[in-house]
Amino acid sequence: MSSAFVTGGSGFIGGRLIRRLVGEGWRVRALARAEASAAKVSALGAEPVQGDLSDPGSIRAGAAGCEYVFHAAAHLGEWGTREEFERDNVTGTKHVLAGSREAGVRRFVHVGTEAALLAGRPLVNVDEDAPLRPDSKALYSSTKALAEQAVRDANGEGFETVVVRPRLVWGPGDTTIVPSLAAAIDRKRFSWIGGGGHLTATTHVDNTVEGLVLGAKRGRPGGVYFVTDGDPAVFREFISALLRANGIEPPDRNTPAAVGRIAAGASETVWRAFRLKGSPPVTRLAYWLSAQECTIDISRARSELGYEPVITRETGLEQLRREPAVPPALP
Repeated sequence: MSSAFVTGGSGFIGGRLIRRLVGEGWRVRALARAEASAAKVSALGAEPVQGDLSDPGSIRAGAAGCEYVFHAAAHLGEWGTREEFERDNVTGTKHVLAGSREAGVRRFVHVGTEAALLAGRPLVNVDEDAPLRPDSKALYSSTKALAEQAVRDANGEGFETVVVRPRLVWGPGDTTIVPSLAAAIDRKRFSWIGGGGHLTATTHVDNTVEGLVLGAKRGRPGGVYFVTDGDPAVFREFISALLRANGIEPPDRNTPAAVGRIAAGASETVWRAFRLKGSPPVTRLAYWLSAQECTIDISRARSELGYEPVITRETGLEQLRREPAVPPALP
């Protein structure tokens, strides 16, 4: 029987991963910071291990006797302090690496992101050879780049690391994209920047999990792999379909791309200079993620992992119509 220790198991990707592993007969433990997290991973069939990313000891105890570690925990979001992002994404990842190695884990699988490559320019048919951008002005991008580099540097004899990078993860149980969009629409802050006619890669959560499992089983030591839903979609068309599948009608408001780009930089400057509460109306990361092309070449995952999407975009959207990620926004 295969065994795994999962961080971020009470989250969107981690929870779906636990469900898949348990369903295939794996023995799974999961890091749980709070009682609510422990209850959630327990309900999914994993054994909760009390602790958090700041405690290598609890990670070592949780990973003891496990062949694999899946690191899905991360500090998400467009805005926050450098301390918050570095604590969870960089230092936290290093703690999980250290605890896993000390526990005798054979393979460490890290949930990466295309955001680790973002620093202001579109990603066009990008592959795994594109450079990481720890110099990015977006804290999420910068710290995820640093975290991935730490994972790649840790690969060695007796302790193998693999990075799997999905883009724009969506599907049942989504705690990020649809809830964030719904909140922006409710606050009248949603707009299509540049019209939304550019292409984007997407990755259904089940395709993300497929990539993670294949990365664990077949990934080359030190390997990095992009996984997506296959062909890209027009950003506006996909996001509109995603919102409607969740019972939310997308607004028609548009903002010129140049205006959005200038507003993002100016807003961040003002918010940091005056230490304003909350987040700016638009951030650099939000602009990059929603207004620029992001198309991805997944040929490496196909050739080395045997990866193919296990669910199509159309089937996933139909499932969401029956199982919305969030309730419809109030009028």
